[in-house]
Amino acid sequence: MPDVLYVGLQEDDKIVSFGIDAGSGKLVPSGETPAAGAPSVFALSPDRRVLHVGYRGAPAIESYRIDPASGALTSLGRVATEHWPTYLATDRAGKYLLSAHYQGGYAAVHPLRSDGAVSGPALDRQNTAPGAHAILTDPSNRFAFVPHIARQNDNVLEPPKNIPGPNFIAQFRFDAASGRLSPNAPFKLDPPGPIGPRHYCFHPTLDLAYFSDEQGCSVTAYRLDRAAGTLSAVGTTRSLPEGVTVRNTCSQIYLTPSGRFLYVGNRGHNSIAGFAVDPATGRLTPAGHAPTEAVPTAFGLDSTGTFLFSAGTASGRLASYRVDGGTGALKPLETYTVGRRPAAVLAVPLGH
Repeated sequence: MPDVLYVGLQEDDKIVSFGIDAGSGKLVPSGETPAAGAPSVFALSPDRRVLHVGYRGAPAIESYRIDPASGALTSLGRVATEHWPTYLATDRAGKYLLSAHYQGGYAAVHPLRSDGAVSGPALDRQNTAPGAHAILTDPSNRFAFVPHIARQNDNVLEPPKNIPGPNFIAQFRFDAASGRLSPNAPFKLDPPGPIGPRHYCFHPTLDLAYFSDEQGCSVTAYRLDRAAGTLSAVGTTRSLPEGVTVRNTCSQIYLTPSGRFLYVGNRGHNSIAGFAVDPATGRLTPAGHAPTEAVPTAFGLDSTGTFLFSAGTASGRLASYRVDGGTGALKPLETYTVGRRPAAVLAVPLGH
């Protein structure tokens, strides 16, 4: 079955969906779902049957059932949160929904019902610091990390505010039976410089995690100690072309399912930076920069890693690319007008 692409339109209060042609990557509009409250982040259940949506305007989390034939969304309920969630992810077993809260300065865990829907209130809350930007459990489902950026309210469309951020990664243990987090030792990991760790992903086979560095305009690789659940920095790779000094912040980061290529968004330079990943060591080699829509806060890959879709939060458009299977370079395809402030992008294979 083909993938469906969901795009959350923060200022239009809706989620638009598109079918993705598996051969050409062409997008065909397939539906709209009202989503009042400024939808801004997405997470998918492990069985791909439920889409979780975080709201920025009216802080809340809502769960939607995904129709396996059409991709149509049906609300399963909404739970209010004290502060808007910056990031959502289920644990590996699909029993809990973890969230990071930038303004609130904490991480939380909500239970999921038998139908996969979020329920409240949160069963755990761990206060960390303002600027908490992501949370995700490791492949063993026993540990989690919460990165915090180095400058607060760092909008590339405005002059730098230079409001200091905490600039650290919080390390937690995660109890998959109870859904509770507890500080690991050491709790705080300081990155190599004021680089502002933001989002991260795990290599599918190697003991590595890659973090996008919001202020550092870079990607930092960390070795994951699978027994202790702690990280140690391996190396940092620049996300901008050599010599470029434009005001820029990094956004999201994704690996292709094969683990062969990695991508990070550059907001300001307005590009997607690509990297080839050495299959033995995980070392990154730059694979070029694809110009993209203004302020690419959100982007995503299709389920096969063949196509990449990048949303310009400042332009209201979505750019599509084909991933070169040999080099990881991005070939521009088409650009689509999708709506006001596209803030979340996620492709989901149907039929599961």
